[in-house]
Amino acid sequence: MEIFVNPPKEQWPELMARVSSNDDDIAAIVNDILRKVKEGGDAAIRQIATEVEGFCPDVLQVTEEEIAASEEFVSAKLQRAINAAARNIREFHQAQTPVPVEVETMAGVVCRRRAIPIEKVGLYIPGGSAPLFSTLLMLAIPAKLAGCKEIVLCTPCGKDGQVNPAVLYAAQVCGVSKIYKIGGAQAVAAMAYGTETVPKVMKIFGPGNRFVTKAKQAVSASGVAIDMPAGPSEVMVMADENARASFVACDLLSQAEHGPDSQAILVCNDEILANEVYMEVEAQTEELPRREIVERALENSRIVVFDDVDTMVEFANGYASEHLIINMEDPWSVADRITAAGSIFIGPYSPESAGDYASGTNHTLPTMGWAASFSGVGLDSFLHYITYQELSKKGLLSLSNVIISMADAEGLTAHGNAVKVRLYNNKIERRNED
Repeated sequence: MEIFVNPPKEQWPELMARVSSNDDDIAAIVNDILRKVKEGGDAAIRQIATEVEGFCPDVLQVTEEEIAASEEFVSAKLQRAINAAARNIREFHQAQTPVPVEVETMAGVVCRRRAIPIEKVGLYIPGGSAPLFSTLLMLAIPAKLAGCKEIVLCTPCGKDGQVNPAVLYAAQVCGVSKIYKIGGAQAVAAMAYGTETVPKVMKIFGPGNRFVTKAKQAVSASGVAIDMPAGPSEVMVMADENARASFVACDLLSQAEHGPDSQAILVCNDEILANEVYMEVEAQTEELPRREIVERALENSRIVVFDDVDTMVEFANGYASEHLIINMEDPWSVADRITAAGSIFIGPYSPESAGDYASGTNHTLPTMGWAASFSGVGLDSFLHYITYQELSKKGLLSLSNVIISMADAEGLTAHGNAVKVRLYNNKIERRNED
């Protein structure tokens, strides 16, 4: 984890660069998987799972009995934690319920806008060494609050054919019962195209490895919406001389342990703090169970020192981090100047892990600089909006000259005729064909 002091602006793009990888080979594999599942359905899923994972569960769908039995394998302590997190997530997202809009733009012209739930949504939850049951809470709770009629969950199972019990318990807390033991790109394909067992959905949510990400990107080009562009997870910490090095180091490492392609960046205005954090990161890394993953992530990470806060803010906005922690004196004065970030954590006692699990905000956030133009998942992500307009005859008359003049100027005669036929005795000027 290298330290850079007052780097010139010409060097900023290099310091802001994310981990890049050539996904051409992955794209070819994923496209083949998508094609096979689209054509072969359940049989293709079973074949792919056997080839990739070495096994396939006898029954793809999780039974009601398996969901109910999950409580036995989840400690009372974890159950309380999941329920507490669910309450906070539910409360924050419930407050995002949109209000219908109705405006009479002029006499006799009424315009409306209202939110409609996306009818069928699919959620992908990774399994493996870190089954993300917290992500299930982040996705299923707003989907339920939005009123989505059908919520489909795909998640890989172990070689014993069982889904992680914490994932099943979280699903039970959220009221999700259509759960399928399918992972990888084939899970995305199953939800995008539908199979004999898995329902086709209209929008797919959830993180995953490069195969899952590539599959989501591919199906989004064929009529299935996805939550957002996604890449490896990332954090930026802004800190000053008042910050405690141990706090900052923990925040950097909590991101680095996500995966070897994660990225953690410290931006500060104090060289002493920079060196203290560097040493603290090294010391804390030695004690982490996922040390090998952390060390690889730290190769992609860096510490950048600037003399003034203005430059720190400019650099942070240019990077557009997924997570941004502001551990500085008067952090809100800095936060108010941030225009590009997925989620911001204010002050020394707001670690990223609070948002990852239980504060109530959503942890499904844009990465790779997309935070400059994309928002994280919220209640809106599970809704779409329809606008309405209702004009009385008087309203259309008052607006007719505007419509006809604009239609004529654009050379769209039929547009103008749609007004004239309603107002002027059904008479439309026709060309003399003689």
